[in-house]
Amino acid sequence: MASDRIIGYSAFQRQYATVEDCRKKLFEIRFPNGFICPRCGCVEYYTIPTRNLYQCKGCRHQLSVTAGTVMHRSHLPLLTWFWAIYLVSKDKRGFSAKQLERELGLPYNTAWFLLHRIRSAMSQRDEQYQLAGVVELDDTYFGKSKKGGKRGRGTKKTKVVVAVSKTNDGKPRFIKMKVVSNLKSVTIGKFATQNIAESSKIETDAYRSYRKPLAEKYEHRFEVFDSSSDMLRWLHTVIGNAKSFVNGTFHGLGDKHLQRYLDEFCYRFNRRYFKNRIFDRLLIAVTCASPLTFAELT
Repeated sequence: MASDRIIGYSAFQRQYATVEDCRKKLFEIRFPNGFICPRCGCVEYYTIPTRNLYQCKGCRHQLSVTAGTVMHRSHLPLLTWFWAIYLVSKDKRGFSAKQLERELGLPYNTAWFLLHRIRSAMSQRDEQYQLAGVVELDDTYFGKSKKGGKRGRGTKKTKVVVAVSKTNDGKPRFIKMKVVSNLKSVTIGKFATQNIAESSKIETDAYRSYRKPLAEKYEHRFEVFDSSSDMLRWLHTVIGNAKSFVNGTFHGLGDKHLQRYLDEFCYRFNRRYFKNRIFDRLLIAVTCASPLTFAELT
């Protein structure tokens, strides 16, 4: 059960002092109602301690608590994984590979790959949800401006579509951010279909590419943008925070992996009111997410 209190370093170290403590926790997450064989449904099993495996008594299928997760086939000790997840969850500003390298004594490339697997779990978790209700939508750009380059929607910087759902009193609730190759109607329509529930009310500026795709499945309200008004105020606040998050912690970030860092920002933002339970939630996300290989990442 998730704790409602923030776990300090000493308490965390006591709770997860051994590899067996970590393995027991992962077993509880994977089998919250007791062991059930994924192959035959048998509920009886025995352990193979020398190989850290669980074997079904029915079909004799063997599995580990990390099989099929982002920790799959990792050579890192479970204690290292738990400490990495804890450190990432504890720092709301984000945790860089350089920081993890220093804290856990890992080679930089190992720390970098570990963090990307954690971000992959964050991404997969948020893919399960759609925004709904009243949603602000706009686009923004990440990266440095090139001398003589175009500004605005003609820029060569990385384009990102951003959506923010709002509460009944107009405050931001949840967010989605997606790196896109262009801002054509087809691209906007695809983003909306994947990330916003049908019949939601979407608010945008008067950009032409928004009109047709958003009119088909949504209640679309648009107007010419006025920077002196409150139009899209929360969305632009979120965008500013996202840029500070990326530029402040992850210096020199390139376009290739920008999406994963935006996924991390969204994951943290969407759970900002559950900060006391963020470790438990992130541990569940890591345990339930599918593997990410180094080849897929690079």
